[in-house]
Amino acid sequence: MSGGNPDQALRRLELTVVRRLDGLLQGRHQGLIPGPGSEHGDSRVYVPGEDDVRRMDWAVTARTTVPHVRDLIADRELETWALADLSASMEFGTAEVSKRDLVISAVGAIGILAGRVGDRFGAYILYGDDVHRYPARQGRPRLYALLHSLLGAPPAQGSVDLGEGLEMMAAAHRKRGLRVVVSDFLDPADSWEPPLRRLAARHQVLAVEVVDPRELELPDVGFVTLTDPETGRSRGVHLSRGIRERYAEAAAEQRWEIRTALRRAGAAHMVLRTDRDWVFDLAGFVLRQRRTAHLMRRAAGRRAGA
Repeated sequence: MSGGNPDQALRRLELTVVRRLDGLLQGRHQGLIPGPGSEHGDSRVYVPGEDDVRRMDWAVTARTTVPHVRDLIADRELETWALADLSASMEFGTAEVSKRDLVISAVGAIGILAGRVGDRFGAYILYGDDVHRYPARQGRPRLYALLHSLLGAPPAQGSVDLGEGLEMMAAAHRKRGLRVVVSDFLDPADSWEPPLRRLAARHQVLAVEVVDPRELELPDVGFVTLTDPETGRSRGVHLSRGIRERYAEAAAEQRWEIRTALRRAGAAHMVLRTDRDWVFDLAGFVLRQRRTAHLMRRAAGRRAGA
């Protein structure tokens, strides 16, 4: 999304989502992560041939001796909230886009997809030393206002703890729904895993990990000056073969720890890279989630019919 003014970038993003992502998803808009993940409504009498037996309310059925099912609140009545990390480390990028560009693109795509199934969409933005809250609203103008402000914001200075943002989002919104966390997750896992686990205990949670290839391995370019974008500290390093190998090993271990922590927390995990087609990767993730959900529903149906 780099280059041009914010309005042009937003139009490109919408065209990308509407044309490419919709095409890859074959026009189906059941949401980013399919599944029940919604509030239970009232019980009513079961209608054979129309109602799903997996929603049978056995307690009411036993009490009344008449089959009842429990309705779910429609997806369009739910809220999707995104927590987007725009701290200083997100200004880094050595491929087609920066990590910040990828975060904004992901938030935009998620907001557009949420709007297409009728969800209200809101966001918490980690920027500078603060957490900025954008209330959940329906409609494209609201989403555009959010993305416009993100695109127009100058490079961030400083950082705010990811765990703090997760705690704020979890405490403010109790109604069940989808929660999406877009970050590089470079903060120590023990600072964000506990609040993420608490969030996942009540909501569907998708963790979008943003990665640049230079965070995984270093090029063979000799002497370089490395700068920490969040502290501003710099250090000259000769990238010998031994240093590059040790760096790659440490980076692989770090990513393994991130994957493990996300899995322990109960979050779905998607990786977007600055050197890959993020639309293709996002669509592939959604389709895999839908396929898994379909297989789980079939298995549950067989168990119910046994």
